[in-house]
Order: sequence, then C-alpha cells, then structure tokens
Amino acid sequence: MAVPKSKVSKQRGNTRYAQWKISAPNLVECSNCHELIESHKVCPKCGYYDGKQVVTPKAKKED
Repeated sequence: MAVPKSKVSKQRGNTRYAQWKISAPNLVECSNCHELIESHKVCPKCGYYDGKQVVTPKAKKED
C-alpha cells in the first residue's frame, strides 16, 4: 500500500497547484489580409491558409 513517508505541508502542496494557469494565445499576422489570427488556423476574414485560398468566407448580412 502506498503511504507517504512524511506529511506534505499546506504551503508545499499549494505551490505545486499554483502553477496551473491559462496563457494568452499566440497571434500571428495573416499573410493575405494582415489580420491577427491564431497560428496554424484558417483566417476567418479572408479564408486563406499558407498563402492559398482554402475556404470562401461568408458574406455578412446587413440588416
């Protein structure tokens, strides 16, 4: 049966879990329209990825 050899203090246990946090996404510039997008994703504005048109963007409805 696994039993700890010594007690882990509250400070030591809490500092181990304090390193978990969200980081901001890395944004890069689209090579076609120069908008900031996440890397390795298709640009939602122009539909380009790696210099090629992959998706045709939908036109926004104007009401």
